[in-house]
Amino acid sequence: MLDLNEIRTEIDDVDRQLAALYEKRIALATKVAEYKIETGKKVFDETREKQKLDKVAELVSDEKNIHGVRELFSQLMSTSRKMQYKLIEEHGLTLREPYETMDAIDKKHCTVVYQGVPGAYSYIAMKRFFGEDVNNFNVETFGDAMEAVKDGSADYAVLPIDNSTTGMVNQVYDLLEEYDNYIIGEQFVKVEHSLLGLPAAAISDIKTVYSHPQGLMQCQKYLDSHREWNSISQLNTAVSAKMVVEQNDISKAAIASEEAARVYGLKVLESKINDSDRNTTRFVIVSNKRRFVKGAGKMTICFETNNKPGALYNLLSHIIYNELNMTKIESRPIEGREWEFRFFVDFMGNIDDTNVINALHGIQEEANKLKFLGNY
Repeated sequence: MLDLNEIRTEIDDVDRQLAALYEKRIALATKVAEYKIETGKKVFDETREKQKLDKVAELVSDEKNIHGVRELFSQLMSTSRKMQYKLIEEHGLTLREPYETMDAIDKKHCTVVYQGVPGAYSYIAMKRFFGEDVNNFNVETFGDAMEAVKDGSADYAVLPIDNSTTGMVNQVYDLLEEYDNYIIGEQFVKVEHSLLGLPAAAISDIKTVYSHPQGLMQCQKYLDSHREWNSISQLNTAVSAKMVVEQNDISKAAIASEEAARVYGLKVLESKINDSDRNTTRFVIVSNKRRFVKGAGKMTICFETNNKPGALYNLLSHIIYNELNMTKIESRPIEGREWEFRFFVDFMGNIDDTNVINALHGIQEEANKLKFLGNY
């Protein structure tokens, strides 16, 4: 029986040979890349790679090693493709669409749209990002806001996209894929829900509570302590506050912000009723123009891929290979295609960074569909 140190010495010797062979293989792959650059041939040839994997599997004498060898060579070819994408970009053969950069967003000379009514958290986010005096108008739905940006009646839209307690706002993600609008900024707003009622109301009077579905979910523990109340979903937290005023019924209350209480002259019956005191909503600032702030540090993309083992991993590996920090991934079902999903990914980087350019090139070549959603 060999000593452990002797075994490790033999492994080190094998590793040296592997490293040398790897460098030789990459040198040959570089020549392949140069040929493809000259001829315009695509880097990713799925049929060729499948044939290659089948061939190397036949070289293995012990069938227990077939899976491992296929995985090893799959990774080798993946790394080779990433190197080739980098060379292609260096030769100026980019797949990127044109865009502009700006020093800063002009927050004074613009029109902003938000969903809901004054006092809504979107309204609060808009004021914090653009300032108290920004020219603005409100619409009923998120889709209306995206449409206003598309048709030019608004320069920017402010839309909630994620909440730290209840997660993604599904409809906003779907709209980002549907419209050719782009994220150019973000604003975080700490959510502090209050129970709002008419000036003459007391908690003992309340029988019905209105709020946005997420507002109700974010205050579930509080509502569970008042099971006799009837909870009814509305389009918006501030719309709920407005309804309490319009109905003028002391048995009705709304879960909304204290800003909504100030706007509509309601009484705060109880404050800070949300389940988590670290409840924050992220809002995105959306524009119809591909114009991004210089030095922007976060990217958002969405892509579709085949439903097969390793497909998602292979696309995400472009982010890993280029040493980019992925901060978020979400999935949404693709309409009309049962059990197929598109993926939304956030990672740190600027649209002009070499590593970002290389990663996007690789994903675009290998995904069924890639859409760039913003740099902010």
